[in-house]
Amino acid sequence: MRRANWKLRIFIGLAIVAFAVVQRCNNKEKNPYTGRVQHINMTADQEIAIGLQSTPQIAQQYGGLYPDDRMQAYVDAVGNKLVKNSIARETPYEYEFHLLADENTINAFALPGGQIFITYALFSKLNEAQLAGVLGHEIGHVIGRHSAERIAESSYWQTISMGAQVGADAGNIVGAIGQNTLLKNGRGDELESDDLGVLFMIRSGYQPEQMIEVMKILKAAAGPNRIPEFQSTHPDPDNRIARIRESIQKYRGG
Repeated sequence: MRRANWKLRIFIGLAIVAFAVVQRCNNKEKNPYTGRVQHINMTADQEIAIGLQSTPQIAQQYGGLYPDDRMQAYVDAVGNKLVKNSIARETPYEYEFHLLADENTINAFALPGGQIFITYALFSKLNEAQLAGVLGHEIGHVIGRHSAERIAESSYWQTISMGAQVGADAGNIVGAIGQNTLLKNGRGDELESDDLGVLFMIRSGYQPEQMIEVMKILKAAAGPNRIPEFQSTHPDPDNRIARIRESIQKYRGG
């Protein structure tokens, strides 16, 4: 009886894994703006809806919006300039830029569908070109559909882990492999967004070298106790600087 139960468990586990693999293959599509093949399980409209629904809660976590319409208009102007002069204008996404009131947390990020945020703590350290670099990087995340891709990847690995747990009590091992894969892919997202940010800066008339200055600001802000690169979703700023220099050379034609 016990042997029969194990056979049934293995069968069910394999069926769950097979379902995850088939679903992943069916969700494969080529990103028309980056040319990269991705595994995505949501539409652009769904990405936009997620971003719009999450924006109020996200803003609240950072103390709300910064209470200065002139500063917000400045951020909007730089962000919209980048969109107007890049492939971003051809996408279905609705780009909105939000200056957050948090004066202590240095951060910028994008939600699916075009909602982009920057804290006042970071904003206050940047000149216009550096702000363009940060916003261009975040626009790159939206165009690259990185959030949607990570959501699909996370769902895939959760299902695989469940199948491994049912079939062989190996869910923790597979889960750890999945987590490391997600971290590695997350670092790839950052490098792709840096590359796109450089392109957007050049197209909008900004000096892309200012993106390197942004990396120096982020490195200084992190201090000596920075999380090692292999434990972080973000590549080390020094490595990002090297890749940014390569992107500048590429888009300037050598």
